[in-house]
Amino acid sequence: MDPKKPHDGYRSFSYLVEGEDYVAFDLVPELGRVEPTIVPLSDEDDARAERLLRESVCVSLHDHAGIAPADWDENDDYIRQGREWYGFEGLAASGLDAVFENFFDGTATITSASGWKWTDVIHDVGMHLSDVAHSSVVFLGTSVADIERAHETGRIALIASIEGAAPIENELDRIDILYGIGVRMLGVTYSESNQLGGGLRDPGDGGLTDFGKRAVTRMNRIGMAIDVSHSGDVTALQTCRASSAPVFLSHSGARALFPETKLKEDDLLKAVADTGGMVGIEASPNTTTVHGQPHSLETVMAHAEYCIDVMGIEHVGFGPDTFFGDHVELHRRYAENLSTGDQPEHVEIDYVAGLENPSEFPNVIRWLVGHGYSDEQIAMLVGGNVIRALRDVWA
Repeated sequence: MDPKKPHDGYRSFSYLVEGEDYVAFDLVPELGRVEPTIVPLSDEDDARAERLLRESVCVSLHDHAGIAPADWDENDDYIRQGREWYGFEGLAASGLDAVFENFFDGTATITSASGWKWTDVIHDVGMHLSDVAHSSVVFLGTSVADIERAHETGRIALIASIEGAAPIENELDRIDILYGIGVRMLGVTYSESNQLGGGLRDPGDGGLTDFGKRAVTRMNRIGMAIDVSHSGDVTALQTCRASSAPVFLSHSGARALFPETKLKEDDLLKAVADTGGMVGIEASPNTTTVHGQPHSLETVMAHAEYCIDVMGIEHVGFGPDTFFGDHVELHRRYAENLSTGDQPEHVEIDYVAGLENPSEFPNVIRWLVGHGYSDEQIAMLVGGNVIRALRDVWA
């Protein structure tokens, strides 16, 4: 059977000359870095899962489909070149119709030892979009119509997203600039507090600032989706109250199941649902685990089912937060750039089997099929809910 999404053979920056236009690095394979996991199903359920993958509009609410170097000791040089290779082949294997692509702006340290500098972020986004513009399968998506077109034509809509608003500093018009270059989702904060409000890694959360309220209003008016995944609890709640459009937790889960600051209390989950927004269940290593258990596809889905109970099924989707490379090592190497504060003790894992990288998204559908979800419910969870919320956000 033909794959849902073809790979046209395009590799990043193949329109340029290696050694003249860029330095080549040895990168991890997009497929097969680790032994792939396939959720087992009966023949009948296997056929149903394949049908639903093809029929449903599948959306990852949060991922990073870049490719990491095979040798992490080369990563700083790789990043400073300002040119990150993209997993076109692996993304095609995912069956996704759209991916909210968050690049690697938190580790984009081209001009600074710390991430989130405006110039570096613009460089990172622009370089990625130049690369994507040379692919016949992946294209920049900026509307619901683009996502639907990707589904109908066998292509993939890349939705440019930035996890935190620190790069805009105190310049409200930079939101417009980001929108103008194609960005359609912006986080209020990325763990550290900024001009807009409190981040989840800081011990105090003073809430949404006056500038933050103005930024929320501007995002509402311009049609920019608002993400509070890395915001402090008070700031996130106040953002929900200040926004006239649905608010997103693009990659998170339930703190009731594991006391990780990235995961959210029930009152915030409900507040997001009350805006018409939704949560994308995360699978980044050592986040959506359950007390005393190693992180796995089963614990990821436990968070999904918990959030369904708290928020309602129409407010839940998936934002796995994966990439092509060793995610556990990334966290070790870039703890300061990516820190979410003090971490609870967890059972150490090498990777989350079944959702190790974006290509394993079909396992979400397979798990839901195997656990008795209806066709309608599965279609909602894997993308329909995102489409519903975006219709009320995007201009």
